[in-house]
Amino acid sequence: MLETGLAATRRIFEGLITAETAVTLLSLAGLLVFIFLFFRILNRLVLRFARKVCKPQVQMFIEKGINYTAVIIILLTIFNRLGINVSALMGAAGIVGIAVGFAAQTSVSNVISGLFVMSEKAFEIGDLLEVNSIVGTVVSIDLLSIRLKTAENQFVRIPNETIIKTNLINKTHYPFRRFTLRVGVSYGTDLRKLKEILLDIAAVNQYAVSEPEPVVIFNAFADSSIEILFGVWAPSEQFLDLKNSLMIDVTERFVREGIEIPFPQREVTMKERV
Repeated sequence: MLETGLAATRRIFEGLITAETAVTLLSLAGLLVFIFLFFRILNRLVLRFARKVCKPQVQMFIEKGINYTAVIIILLTIFNRLGINVSALMGAAGIVGIAVGFAAQTSVSNVISGLFVMSEKAFEIGDLLEVNSIVGTVVSIDLLSIRLKTAENQFVRIPNETIIKTNLINKTHYPFRRFTLRVGVSYGTDLRKLKEILLDIAAVNQYAVSEPEPVVIFNAFADSSIEILFGVWAPSEQFLDLKNSLMIDVTERFVREGIEIPFPQREVTMKERV
């Protein structure tokens, strides 16, 4: 019984796969391999030139454009060799596309927003962005969204429409970035001497730069202290190093100089009830 079934199956396949069909399939496979290799070589050559004259995000768009073109040509080649009427297929797809279009308004909006994002050049791959309290490094810029990698090694995808509509902060757009330390000192502190000490701290810090110059601002007379703003500049990529070292330097120097950093205190008087 089993042998009879296998024989019947063999006869069916032999009827379907004729010599002409085998030649057609082999020629189609060879053509597809040729198209694949052609676009792979083209991709490498174009990207080799693009790396010299284009920014990373432009290189990414070029690579995706070539890949999408290769996929479309491969599909059209398969349809043509198999005798599928592409025109009729496109007509049917057009009818379906009208229905899908209404459901894809958000995607279209993101694509249009993506074009504006690219034209503005407000950021590029590798920049540190803050969008809606999310901070991360740009790893890719696509037509629908941008992708960020946070300091906690988390992946965040933000639609381009959100990028256009919200306030975006590019923390590394400029080569230098300022860290502003807010600190309070007790009343009675010699402010002129304090300013000299803070500027000396900035002068000897290995991450601080002398231009732009550090700033010391006596900001306010607070409830328990005089509030000081101490701003120091560093290369954008060394911002966190500056922040950590400056906090340590100020703390250690204040201890040596006997400068007190006060904390809020309240006096509570208890009265006996008569």
